[in-house]
Amino acid sequence: ALLLLLNAQSFAQERPDARLIQGAEKEAKLVWWTTTNLDLSQRILERFEKKYPSVKTELFRAGRGPLLNKVLAEALAGRHAWDVLSGSGEMYAPLMERKLVVPYRSPESKAYDGSMIGRDGEWIAYHTNSYVLGVNTHLVKSEQAPRSYEALLDAKWKDGKISLDSDAYPVLIGLSQAWGKEKAVNYLKRLAAQNPVVKRGNDERVQLTAAGEYPLLIAYASGITRVAQKGAPIEWLPLDPVVVQVNPLQVAARAPHPNAARLFTDFALSKDGQEMVRS
Repeated sequence: ALLLLLNAQSFAQERPDARLIQGAEKEAKLVWWTTTNLDLSQRILERFEKKYPSVKTELFRAGRGPLLNKVLAEALAGRHAWDVLSGSGEMYAPLMERKLVVPYRSPESKAYDGSMIGRDGEWIAYHTNSYVLGVNTHLVKSEQAPRSYEALLDAKWKDGKISLDSDAYPVLIGLSQAWGKEKAVNYLKRLAAQNPVVKRGNDERVQLTAAGEYPLLIAYASGITRVAQKGAPIEWLPLDPVVVQVNPLQVAARAPHPNAARLFTDFALSKDGQEMVRS
């Protein structure tokens, strides 16, 4: 599921700088571009506006590929519309190469593990996503469910029985780090020979699996949990190794509302903000 990235033992809620609040209230607006689930993003902005009613918010949500393309296209055209970006780790390098983000070391970052913060403060992990195996419990009995990557290669899961995300690059990256690139690529070729159903998106594929379209899928644990909590016949199982995707939060180098950008970053990384993500 989405993970709380705070060190609970060392955590102490930081009080926002009064000058930062005043600056944000004067700017009166915040623009957040994100890959984060739309419902969660909207609820976080509602909480932010409740805390800082003078700052009105604007949200744009898209998948990692379309969002990165939009950021780069806008920059090329000389437009700088966004203040804060939260996306996936693969977006980091293109943004840094083009100097589109600026370091900001939030006071809240003191509660985070060092591995979750960029060396110069140019990014900090907003949340993580874990890739797991989702199982339709009406179609697959618990004792029949595959519990390893190798088990997915069984002939009974051939021809449309497994749903995969066409954009899930972190799976390749994560397995390559764990197994080595050659073994990871070889495994994914064997998995492709199972003729899985490949399409973009996590939430839609989870819904389809819960509805009985596929017995199995590889997707985010958080999306499967949300649907399961509503009573859908779906559960998830961790496959070893579990691939974890880090989703960093970054401040725009040419943010139209730089104070609001930093105030929102502080809020999103705070105990209140992170508990919303965890929930």
